[in-house]
Amino acid sequence: MTPRATPRRAPSSLQPVSRPRLYEQLVERLLDYIHSERLKVGDRLPAERELATQLGVSRASVSQALVALEVQGVIDVRHGDGAVILDVPAERQILAALRARRNRLREVIEAREALEVKLAALAAERRTPQDLEAIDDALGKMTGEVAQGDRGVTGDEHFHAAVTAAAHSGLLAGLMTEIAELIRESRIESLAQPGRPEQSLRAHRKVADAIQGGDAQAAAAAMAAHIAAVSDTALLREG
Repeated sequence: MTPRATPRRAPSSLQPVSRPRLYEQLVERLLDYIHSERLKVGDRLPAERELATQLGVSRASVSQALVALEVQGVIDVRHGDGAVILDVPAERQILAALRARRNRLREVIEAREALEVKLAALAAERRTPQDLEAIDDALGKMTGEVAQGDRGVTGDEHFHAAVTAAAHSGLLAGLMTEIAELIRESRIESLAQPGRPEQSLRAHRKVADAIQGGDAQAAAAAMAAHIAAVSDTALLREG
């Protein structure tokens, strides 16, 4: 009796082919449009509603693709002014960067959870009157931005910087500086979610109240809840 041949295993280097996510497909289409229409720096893309109609997808999907391009520095999405082109890069370069960003987003969130929760607790213990004033100024800036329909990215950034400064920890502040650009990417991604700017502003106020009251435990808990909430982004929900 002839022995059965043992099935050959596929080499481990062969991995299942993953299907492109919708936002990646839309980014490709938008980059194709920029190149085919010979758009230049300073030109504007069509409005979200028009793009959604032409592409046959929801405005939310278009918005996510635009945010992905904004994070990579291709466009600047300005309130009331649409998406203005800042750079016209090679398509392959942008798609590779997008996939790398998605892979590191979870690690950025983990770093924020580790660093900013401790910073909030220290800020409650060490804040000075000047620190509290800087935190209030940042809250006021974000309040004004959100009231005008903006996402509040600058105010959000100022608030977290003010809390970091109030902790008076040079080492932790240095670590935050090291990952500042990665945090900015996640901040833009998060604040683009519907209703997120208002939600973040409310969370900031809770953190600020705990810091002002000198309650380190409450400040840490409020910051932990805030980081967990803003970490819920469409990019990560896609898998």
